[in-house]
Amino acid sequence: MKRSLLLFTALLTFFSTTAQTFEADLQIRPRFEYRNGYKTLLSETADPAAQVSQRSRLTLGYQDEELLVKFSGQSVGVWGDAPTMRLEDNNTFSLFEAYGQYQASPNFLFRVGRQVLSYDNQRILGEVNWAQQGQSHDAALLSWKLALNHRLDVAAAYNAQAETIIDAPYLVNSYQNLQMAWYHMDLNNVGFSFLLMNTGYEFDTVQQDREVDYIQTFGAFHNFVSGKFFGDLGVYGQAGSRNDKDVSALYAGLNLNYKLNKNWKAGLGGEYLSGTDMDDASGENKSFTPLFGTNHAFNGHMDYFYVGNHQNSVGLLDLYGKLSYVTSKFEFSVVPHVFSSAAKIVDVAGNEQDSYLGTEIDLSAGYKFRKDFGINFGYSQMFGSDSLEILKGGDSGQAQNWAWVMLNFSPKIFSFTKTQNPDAGI
Repeated sequence: MKRSLLLFTALLTFFSTTAQTFEADLQIRPRFEYRNGYKTLLSETADPAAQVSQRSRLTLGYQDEELLVKFSGQSVGVWGDAPTMRLEDNNTFSLFEAYGQYQASPNFLFRVGRQVLSYDNQRILGEVNWAQQGQSHDAALLSWKLALNHRLDVAAAYNAQAETIIDAPYLVNSYQNLQMAWYHMDLNNVGFSFLLMNTGYEFDTVQQDREVDYIQTFGAFHNFVSGKFFGDLGVYGQAGSRNDKDVSALYAGLNLNYKLNKNWKAGLGGEYLSGTDMDDASGENKSFTPLFGTNHAFNGHMDYFYVGNHQNSVGLLDLYGKLSYVTSKFEFSVVPHVFSSAAKIVDVAGNEQDSYLGTEIDLSAGYKFRKDFGINFGYSQMFGSDSLEILKGGDSGQAQNWAWVMLNFSPKIFSFTKTQNPDAGI
């Protein structure tokens, strides 16, 4: 009897305790860049730029069986932009993430606050980790595990520029509202995802009437592993309107890789993003925009396309190869790209030009001294064409290159789990 009572007491104590985890992570990430034709062709008279940017990020987290709260603040800037003796000029601190999450059941959770929306290969929605500031959204998210290997996420956002008592325009260069649904299922080594997203952009018409244009982005993503082969395929469309123009655009991307051995991998791929002819008089926007994707990972590291540029332009056809070597501490890759326009390019006289835009070669490598400290570096060369000059300006005959070195310090300051009886208080 006594032994049974002791066992009952132990079980009662076990099931009435709550495990609470507290964590703190720090990241210091300085990056030196030499920009001699980065993002755009440099002219003969222009001098290259060089600078050091830095991300300084602190992330705090709390988690128990049902609740998760995350806070991530950061300072992002360029060395020298805000001298320490003039703190009033230093306005680089911002919130990267700040959200609360409640796990209502093992298969359902909701999350509210500033958070990363990252899905599939991050072509449409991603964290944009290369950018020192990253990318996050002020949104509410519901996530269901509908069945084994089936998941549905629904998110919504509504942005305002400030607290007001009457309706005020949203003048920030971003969406005013967003609604998104993403469904994913896994079957053995094959994954299928379906995305439907609606984004609203507020603008003023010629008559100074405020309106909201909506773009619908919809499509599917498929990834697979079969023996030594692995890859993915994505197809998306866009419809709606932007800046009072009808939108009708298409994206298709294919990536196929082969594992040569334990360390070496080789691959081929291509992307097509539809564009609008430069002499198009229809008034329709046929240019696909990857919206919130991690665009630096696509279409060349020199960011000539879709990284704060090339929207609503002639689109892109990007054919590329990849050879990479990866170990637990070291990685290296070489990726050549051949770029062409997806729509017609014309000169100032209205004559159609060659669709070939140029060839870019990206070399990158990284080494981990330890799990919380590593170095990455890279070099890229752009061989631009006359057609790229029409789009970007500058001089394609000049050497156009870019080099960078980045250190990443990312220690975990502390992490501990506390177990206690919830009736006893904290």
